[in-house]
Amino acid sequence: MEYSKLIAVTGFSSLFEIFGKKGDGILVRSLEDKSVKFVSSRANTFSQLESIEVFTIRENIKLAAVFLAMEASAEVLPDEKDAKATKEYFTKVYPDLDFDRVYASDMKKMLRWFKQAKQHEVKIELLEEDSEEEGTED
Repeated sequence: MEYSKLIAVTGFSSLFEIFGKKGDGILVRSLEDKSVKFVSSRANTFSQLESIEVFTIRENIKLAAVFLAMEASAEVLPDEKDAKATKEYFTKVYPDLDFDRVYASDMKKMLRWFKQAKQHEVKIELLEEDSEEEGTED
């Protein structure tokens, strides 16, 4: 499964894979139960994981950068229901997060999404933003 096809949909806790497009929404497949459903763009907001950015004390970073740090870390993933343990985990794994603007609910989502991605063997990739410019050189 490709990281670039993963999306989060408002109102749903699971991640979804883009399955198809329709005029007023998209067809998505749930990573949790593999069910396919239509999600209206009128009632929901979609966010591709590769476009989500996370606040740090410096400049914003892509969510994939946090996921890659989580993947490389030897720290055990905490229970996402334990806000204190979750914050301690992210303090160790990615200490540059801006904890005044990255809320406990955001960290819980990152944990949940990371677990789902790993469970479904999604290869997390950090896309280079300058790759298009580099690719035009001959």
